[in-house]
Amino acid sequence: MKVNLGILASRIRVEEKLLIKEAEERREINLTLVDPRKLIWDRSQLSELDVLLDREISQSRAYHVMELLSGSSVNLVNDFRTVQLCGDKAFTSVKLKKYGIPIPDFRVAFDRNSALRAVEELGYPVVLKPVDGSWGRMVAKITNREAAEATIEHKSNLDSRFHSIYYLQEYIETNNKDIRAFVVGNDVIGAAYRESDHWITNAARGGESKPYPLTDRLERIVTETSGIFGGAALAVDLLESDRGLLINEINCSMEFKESMKVIDGDIPERLLDYTIQQAQVSEEVARNQCPA
Repeated sequence: MKVNLGILASRIRVEEKLLIKEAEERREINLTLVDPRKLIWDRSQLSELDVLLDREISQSRAYHVMELLSGSSVNLVNDFRTVQLCGDKAFTSVKLKKYGIPIPDFRVAFDRNSALRAVEELGYPVVLKPVDGSWGRMVAKITNREAAEATIEHKSNLDSRFHSIYYLQEYIETNNKDIRAFVVGNDVIGAAYRESDHWITNAARGGESKPYPLTDRLERIVTETSGIFGGAALAVDLLESDRGLLINEINCSMEFKESMKVIDGDIPERLLDYTIQQAQVSEEVARNQCPA
């Protein structure tokens, strides 16, 4: 049986090119590229697909498309709930804390004065992040009261509704490095150090990858995290601290072009294997439910 696979993406980056190449080389896949900017939604949209893989750069477009498809015959990788939880740093942290996963301490405030009190509670330095965003954009390390007042005042005058929410996180000293681990279902594909001259280590900001061993403790915390978020396809960012490994952020549309240089596992291949498996499992369940 051929699987009708859709890849949701408005920008074709290196990762998407690798996924497209892998999909086009497989006989069992009929590939459709879905640009959400060109969609005009009605209930029949995308109904010909067996599975849709989210690679959309815009979180808001991604979770709207995935929510509109929820409950349809189209399998989703990742589904709306996972995209929503991972796309909002406050939701992510609350979920992880609820299940006892070690994370940096954090606060969420909804007013400038409350945000300043939250900074004082956490202590300096503290990190202010937008709840929605990637690549280290609009992330600030605040080192004193004057900087806190100026940064929060600036944020309070930005237009996006997300900037009316103040997500503040304990600063963890990591010597300008963190760990990105890739998990697909219950399998940790690999992990890499991301190192930089700057405390923000994202590849988009110049971070470089180095090998990181798959230790038992790393695999345990990453698979536990994956289970909490639906056993999905995720990139999990971790920090090394004197309290052990801490989950920093979770990315539901994993970027891997830099990390894959030092990881043995073939990430595009494994991601497509998992995506196709979701469609096949669903087809098998549907067949078994049909009356004889």
